[in-house]
Amino acid sequence: MANTREIKNRIESVQQTRKITNAMYLIASTKLRKARNDLANTRPYFDALRGEIKRVFRTAGDVDSPYFYPPDNNTPLEGTYGCLVITADKGLAGVYNQNVIKEAEKLLAQHPDTKLYVVGEYGRRYFDQHRIPIEHSFLYTAQNPTLDRAREISALLLDGFLTGTLKEIFVVYTDMESSLLSEAKSTRLLPFHRMQFTPPAKEKAVQEPFEFYPSVGAVLNSMIPSYVSGFLYSALLDSFCSEQNARMTAMDAANQNAEELLSALRLQYNRVRQAAITQEITEISAGAAAQRRTFGSEG
Repeated sequence: MANTREIKNRIESVQQTRKITNAMYLIASTKLRKARNDLANTRPYFDALRGEIKRVFRTAGDVDSPYFYPPDNNTPLEGTYGCLVITADKGLAGVYNQNVIKEAEKLLAQHPDTKLYVVGEYGRRYFDQHRIPIEHSFLYTAQNPTLDRAREISALLLDGFLTGTLKEIFVVYTDMESSLLSEAKSTRLLPFHRMQFTPPAKEKAVQEPFEFYPSVGAVLNSMIPSYVSGFLYSALLDSFCSEQNARMTAMDAANQNAEELLSALRLQYNRVRQAAITQEITEISAGAAAQRRTFGSEG
């Protein structure tokens, strides 16, 4: 059985670990709050941009654009796909990274001719260790999503799409639907289905004609890159929020486990200490009794 010194050292070790996990919980909550504010501040612009794209289709439904499936074709395209995988830079976030990796592997199994574009050190290490080739790795950290970085990723993916190198582009990220629900999902980014921007049937068509310069197709094609950048920025922020939320959950569970372990160790410490005290009292009593017997026999 462990002595009191060993148990006391272990209690101190658990307390130090609890301080670290509690600090990580507080840091994650601060980052989560800031990322949510950033997302809330930028979302109105991209929602308005989506509304303008809908207005284009409401005005001219026969628009021809390379970013959309043809009106009479919604079947998957043959050729090389591109897949942007968004992971974290480190673990300690429950199954957050593993769920993203599973979605990416599922897509690779369905369509082996897929080029991977990876954000996050965890994803880079995983694919390197499993010798899965990466087409492009964005070396900046996943901890600080910015619109500039989203535009950089968007420009690279759009270049591959417009040149015909990539027939379809997917994004594997974690969507934080609420503080209690986050889901890793694979979403096709390009080409778009027209129905994504087609107004509801009950919505009235535009009565007064709009004038597009130089053409309605040119206007639409100039809006799509900004919309793609906005989608990627939203995916980066959603993933970052989900990571911090998962880390908060993991650290909270670690704190609770530490409390339970400390309670058990303190109980064990008190029992061992009480047993040691009892043993000392017993030894003193036995010694005193022996001395009494000795002095009694001499008298």
